[in-house]
Order: sequence, then structure tokens, then C-alpha cells
Amino acid sequence: MSKVFITETVLRDAHQSLLATRLRTEDMLPICSELDRVGFWSLEVWGGATFDACLRFLKEDPWERLRQLRRALPRTRLQMLLRGQNLLGYRHYSDDVVREFVRLAAREGIDVFRVFDALNDIRNLETAIAAVKEQGKHAQAAICYTVSPVHTVDLYVEQAQALVAMGADSIAIKDMAGLLTPAATVELISALRASLTVPLHLHSHATAGLAEMCQLKAVEHGCTHIDTAISALAGGTSHAPTESMVAALRGTHYDTGLDLELLQEIAAYFAEVRKKYRQFESPFTGVDTRVQVNQVPGGMMSNLAKQLEEQGALDRIREVFDEIPRVRRDLGYPPLVTPTSQIVGTQAVLNVVTGERYKSITNEVKRYLQGGYGRPPASVDPNLQRRAIGSAQPIEARPADLLGPELANLARDIGDLAESDTDRMIYAMFPEVGRTFLQERREGRLQPEPLTPPAATLSGERGEVPTEFKVFVHGESYDVHITGANFNDQRKRRFYITLDGVPEEVDLEVLSGYRRDVAPSGRPIPGKPGDVVAAMPGNIVDILVQPGDTVKAGQGVLVTEAMKMESEIQAPIAGKVAFIHVKKGDRVNPNEVLLEIDPAG
Repeated sequence: MSKVFITETVLRDAHQSLLATRLRTEDMLPICSELDRVGFWSLEVWGGATFDACLRFLKEDPWERLRQLRRALPRTRLQMLLRGQNLLGYRHYSDDVVREFVRLAAREGIDVFRVFDALNDIRNLETAIAAVKEQGKHAQAAICYTVSPVHTVDLYVEQAQALVAMGADSIAIKDMAGLLTPAATVELISALRASLTVPLHLHSHATAGLAEMCQLKAVEHGCTHIDTAISALAGGTSHAPTESMVAALRGTHYDTGLDLELLQEIAAYFAEVRKKYRQFESPFTGVDTRVQVNQVPGGMMSNLAKQLEEQGALDRIREVFDEIPRVRRDLGYPPLVTPTSQIVGTQAVLNVVTGERYKSITNEVKRYLQGGYGRPPASVDPNLQRRAIGSAQPIEARPADLLGPELANLARDIGDLAESDTDRMIYAMFPEVGRTFLQERREGRLQPEPLTPPAATLSGERGEVPTEFKVFVHGESYDVHITGANFNDQRKRRFYITLDGVPEEVDLEVLSGYRRDVAPSGRPIPGKPGDVVAAMPGNIVDILVQPGDTVKAGQGVLVTEAMKMESEIQAPIAGKVAFIHVKKGDRVNPNEVLLEIDPAG
């Protein structure tokens, strides 16, 4: 057995898992010379959510980040995560966009492309793998590991063989939720090793506390490559610590040959850097074995918790966790990884908070059930499918086969605001966010979000008030932090607070003199049959009607976005649009009227 090779994830997946993908390039470059000396098989530095986070939050050009890292790491393979036909976005792109993206990424410095599809529909990997091979780079095909009645070892072996036949240079098992157990690892790796001649890589998150054991078992049964994270950003929803695995294998047939002291020096650097990003720390940094039951990845847990907290329903998170497996079954057991984790998770939240399963169905669930993301692993619920897509015909072909070339149209749409081919690809991936970024760059207005958050305030009709303060009662001092509020009840206000660090809930009666018909946003409180409201907090991405328009009951009138998933809000009654209280980009909540329909119209 040759030695074990390590892919280090600290510059991509580790901080994506623990710090909401907020690590800035300026904090990566100073340690690159040391990282380059280690001798990793590869460094994962790009892809996943980093492209989006650079544009949306950090106000960095993701392509310039890649160029700088390439110059700073001349001796090390650079690796990225690519979502097959989805690339780095949340929809399928045409084949010409996929080929151009891969060409540019290879030109700017990527050596290894780890390509996966959320449904393990290998048709969605074909164009990307071919494009990587055309550029003379390493095409690593990843299989998303999950557990369901249809996901068997034989199925994974069959998929791996098909991917090798497609041109994959290596196969990675992507255990994004930390579902593997040591016994399951032995069975899977042994079967793959007996069937394949290409190298095997294991990517396993440490959520359930099993990653190190799984990696050791994998190595003992023929896996030669493992993904780890420098200890300062390891554990929890990240990965097994690099130093720990190097120490565990040292002096054995599997010795990595890496310098443990150098790794510890790198870990000390990132331990200091991590302190700067404490406001983005994931609450799921410890062992959480619940993933072995509900299969909810840690990053998905934190997103769900945030959504529920925003509407004062955090106490219902257990209901959401119970609903996720049911939604997943209805959708044919998709693995829970971007974008299917958001698709399933957001729908589960809607099912719980609206009080009726599938009362509101997101646009992404509709697209999924029509086949717009590819072929589900198992049959979907036929009644739900009919309810979601109506008379539309399910898509049987590879979804991208239905897309014409897009590059020329994208270039025309963005015009001279894009100053280069990589600028055009920024717009192609995220049109709204990309256009804003390019416009702000041209005007010299790029401003990253602060590392230290501004003092929290709560908006109300009497102005901005602080949400962190001290209270003195009978000589005792208490630290109060308002963490959330629910204004759905017109007679009471429920506040979620911590009192000296202890979570509490407080119900306050509305005092006379306060207006009861206006939400804190200034929009009306719902109370009439024609009032249109959102099922959950989000942003307005489209307004489908104008004042004076006649609408039918059930007709779409607004589109909102939450957790990067879009939902169409429908008219509750027939009538005429009397007033619209929102505009595109507005933040909205469930306790306020967004649009009014006059039934007499």
C-alpha cells in the first residue's frame, strides 16, 4: 500500500462549514507560503459557496482571489468543488456556459475539479467532466453519500463505474452530512476498491464525531486519499483534523510524510484568524449525532434555526426536523446537499409554519418535481407532483438538453459593465448579485460587511431601540439581549431574550396608545380576506401584478426568496389589486400585509 495523500480544506470547506464562508483573501495569503511547503496532494481553495460569498458579503472578485492564491501556492495542486451542470449557482446552465466556466477556472489556476450532482444523476456530470478533460486537468467525480431504501452499495459501485467510463480520473465519496459509520465505510470502500482501478478519495464531515474512525477504516481498506482540515477549523460540521490524521498514520504503512510541526504552526495562525470571525461562528461546532437520525447537515441546521427564529417559531424546530424526512421521501429520497438541502429544508419549514403540508410549494420544489434538476433517486409522490406541476409534462431528458446556448445572451445583457470574460461569468452565475457587484466596483463603492457587527437595534414605530442592554433591579445588574420577536398576535408581543445568558420568552400586552394595525415595518397588520402575506421571512424578488390589475384566487402575485429558495405567493381571493406595500428587494415578515386585494373590484 502506498502512503496516504491529504487534501486540505481550510481555505474552502472548513471555513464554509464553521464560519459561513466569510474567510477573506487577506487572511489566506499570509500563510500560503507555509501551506505550500507542506506537500498536500491538493488544497481545496475555491468553489462551493465561496464564489457567492465573495460577491455578496466580502465584495471580492472571486476570480482575483483564485489568481492571487495561484501565485501564492506555486507548488501545490489547487482544487475546487463544482456542482456539475449547476456549476456554482442554483440552476442548470447551458453546456456552453459549463464549458466556458471550466476553461476559465483552469486558465486561472484550478488543477483538480471535484464534480458532483446533488441527485447523483450522472447525466448532469457529463459535460463538466468532458470540459475538464479538454483542459488537461484532473476530473474527480464525486458521489453524494446518503442513506435511504434505494441507496445501496451496489448502486454506488454502479455509479462509480459509469463515471470512470465517462472519463473520471478519480472517484470521491462525498459524505457531506457525516452519515458514514466505520462499518458502512468498510463495506463501501471495499466494494469500490474491488471494482475500480482509479484512486479513491473520502470526504467526510465530522458532524457525528465519526469522521476520523471512518477515514482510518477507509485507509485500511484501500482508500489512498482523505480530506482533512487544519485543527483550528476542524471538527463539528467541518472535517477531521489534519494533524490528528497525520499523527495517527505516522510510522505505519500509510504514513503521509507530512511535517507535523509545520502543520501545528499553520494551526496556530488560523486559531488567531478565527477570532476575527466570531460573529459568523456556526452554533454547531461540537459533536451532534442527530444527523444519524434526521440526516440534516449542520449547515442546514443553522439555516433552519435562523429561519424559525426570525418568525418567533424556534420552539418548532423539532417539528421541522421530523418533517424533513417526510419531505425527502415525497421527493424520492434526494441526498441533502446544495441545492437539494435548501429545497427540502425550506419546504419542510413552510409545511410546519403554515400548519398544512404543501399549502405553499416553493418554485424550486415545483421545478424539482417536474424534473428540472434531473432524475430523482426514487419515485416521487404522484399526488404531490400533480399538485405542484398541474398539467405540465415531467421532464425525462437531461435538463440541460432543453437549454439553448446562453453565453451570447448573457454577454449582451451585462454589456460593458463586464470588463472581461471572468466578469461575464460573474454575471452568468448570479445575475442580480453579480450586476450589483460590477456596478459598485465601477463606481468605487465596494464595501465588505463589517467583521464586528453594528450594535443591534429593533425597528418600531417609535424609532430604533437597542436590543442589548443592562437592567438594574434592587441593586442587581442583569444583562439582557433580545434575540427575536414575534408580533403576529395584535394583542401581545412575544420577545425571545437571554437574561444573563439564560434563554427566556416574555409575553407583553400591547399598551394603549400604540397602533395595533401597523407592523414594526410600517406595513399594515393582516386582518382582511384580501390581505396577501408571506408564509415565512424573506426578500421580495419579483412583483407579478400592478395596482388595478384583476386577479383570480390562486394567481401568483409576488415572488419571495428565503434560504436562496423562491416561493410564489398567490392571491387568497379574486378581485382587483388595490395597493402594493412592497418593492423588489424589500425584507418582509409573515405578520404584515404585502399587497391588498379588493374583492369588490
